[in-house]
Amino acid sequence: MQVTINGTKHDVDVEPETPLLWVIRDTLGMTGTKYGCGVAQCGACTVLVDGQATRSCVTPVDSVAGMAITTIEAIENDPVGRKVVEAWVANQVPQCGYCQSGQVMAATALIKQNSAPSEDDIAAAMVNLCRCGTYNAISAAVKQATQA
Repeated sequence: MQVTINGTKHDVDVEPETPLLWVIRDTLGMTGTKYGCGVAQCGACTVLVDGQATRSCVTPVDSVAGMAITTIEAIENDPVGRKVVEAWVANQVPQCGYCQSGQVMAATALIKQNSAPSEDDIAAAMVNLCRCGTYNAISAAVKQATQA
């Protein structure tokens, strides 16, 4: 099976129902995308699939064959992703950092779909869990990224 991740085509020898997360992490060695809950609730595993925030822990790899998958490793190659990362750093969002790759991916997807999100839009889109409680900093960073 062939998947395109971060602009590179990869031939992977895995079962079709293998979660995309394990292909990214175990098969291809890109460990920036994190495993959190395994049931699409926490968002630590969020990647972009054709620009949409997608929970890779429950996404069978065969369902994304032929689609453009972006992981945290390449997010700064995208102008919006770069602005989000810069805003994350400026607002000192991460504490432990575990959820932050998924948070950045969700914020990038939001801003690509809505360049001027309201507070309600941000709250509705940024539903990934953060055990450190950096939600106020996340919201501030999203706002800053839209103004950059």
